[in-house]
Amino acid sequence: QNYPNPFNPSTSINFNLPVDGKVSIRLYDMSGKEVAVLVNEVKTAGYYSVNYNASSLSSGVYFYSISADNFSATKKMLLVK
Repeated sequence: QNYPNPFNPSTSINFNLPVDGKVSIRLYDMSGKEVAVLVNEVKTAGYYSVNYNASSLSSGVYFYSISADNFSATKKMLLVK
């Protein structure tokens, strides 16, 4: 889960990779429109933290989807300005 949540204007998403692989983190608005691609690359096994500054977005609920090899998850985050 991102921290802090709710956030203004920046937040961090932490994740751990047990094996090397391609990682994708994409941010979507409530309508399902993709608003940002935070990560889309091959990474080695380890712990990562991605910082995102959402100052260009309006307040509201957003979803981020993280996928790596055979794992996928979608989480909700709240931007409050």
